[in-house]
Amino acid sequence: MRTQVGIVGGGPAGLLLARLLGLAGIDCVVLERRTPEYLRARIRAGLLEQGTVDILTEAGVGDRLARERLLHGGLELAFDGRRHRIDLKALSGQVVTIYGQAEVQKDLMDAHAAMGTPIVYEAEDVSLHGLTGDRPRLRYHKGGDLHEVQCDFIAGCDGFHGVSRQAIPHEVIRIYERVYPFGWLGLLADTPPVNHELIYTNHERGFALCTMRSMTRSRYYLQVPADEDVADWPDDRFWAELKRRIPPDAAAALKTGPSLEKSVAPLRSFVAEPLRHGRLFLAGDSAHIVPPTGAKGLNLAVADVRFLTQALVDYYNFGRTALLEGYSDRCLARVWKAQRFSWWMTNLTHRFPEAIAFERRAQAAELAYLVGSKAAQTTLAENYGGLPMA
Repeated sequence: MRTQVGIVGGGPAGLLLARLLGLAGIDCVVLERRTPEYLRARIRAGLLEQGTVDILTEAGVGDRLARERLLHGGLELAFDGRRHRIDLKALSGQVVTIYGQAEVQKDLMDAHAAMGTPIVYEAEDVSLHGLTGDRPRLRYHKGGDLHEVQCDFIAGCDGFHGVSRQAIPHEVIRIYERVYPFGWLGLLADTPPVNHELIYTNHERGFALCTMRSMTRSRYYLQVPADEDVADWPDDRFWAELKRRIPPDAAAALKTGPSLEKSVAPLRSFVAEPLRHGRLFLAGDSAHIVPPTGAKGLNLAVADVRFLTQALVDYYNFGRTALLEGYSDRCLARVWKAQRFSWWMTNLTHRFPEAIAFERRAQAAELAYLVGSKAAQTTLAENYGGLPMA
């Protein structure tokens, strides 16, 4: 098989890239090791920056999003039993959208089905070859047979555990990483959210987050040790602990119910540099991971995809290579700003088990300063709402 761009990974990053390239008349093939059913059901984050919404709309997958999304003009920080609202819209002119990543996945899959994009699901043993030459190749097994895709370029959109980043030689790639000593225990339930906007809570027992997928489906998180076993958290224990951590007025309003899904997600900050090796370009979680505190993961992936699309369109339409050559630096400039913000939000809202008394008091002082300073709130609002995708 011959194509212009081979895409490894059929999650939101890979499918959005394929969609934008297809609309620009650039041929691509997508290889995905999972089944369509798995991808549609996978539970992921659900907060979108306006820039992400604009790009999804540009890709022709924004209609259902526009109908069903929730718009948030602010968020709440809670500590010492009190809630403090940060007015994102007034401070930065921005709002954020609540729309589940699983819904983005479904919208993109439906658009590709209508478009006839060649997507190979359950592609096994994917491997990358000839990355430093002018004809890189993808090989994979399907139905017991070996297949090969010859490409001009390869986009690695296959996530943190994918094969794309691993195809870059160790002497070429640099890894920057911070693994946190805790994770997020998440519970999804068909209950109305406790508040119309997100509540981030710093409590002596650990961080808690109240969020939602819709006005009838809620998502709640508790900070737990990184090695926590979800089996040790029956629903009753989860709800009781959540009520202990969130402010009393929120706890009194909380509606509980049986969990639809429960899982523990580890937290880490991770960046691989560079995002390009020869004809391979990394995008999304294959290149960088952020702790979910700042809600930047999917939004960073969309920014990568936008930059890579612009670079490939410039190459195929005008024969120019400057944007391809500058892709890694352009992405990383935005990635590191999002990493800084996500790291800061995590340090602001979580309880670190190794923290000494000085650090705990300094954290309390920073929270107090933040809720009392318009300048500090503006900085938070600008970053939370999303820095320019430029």
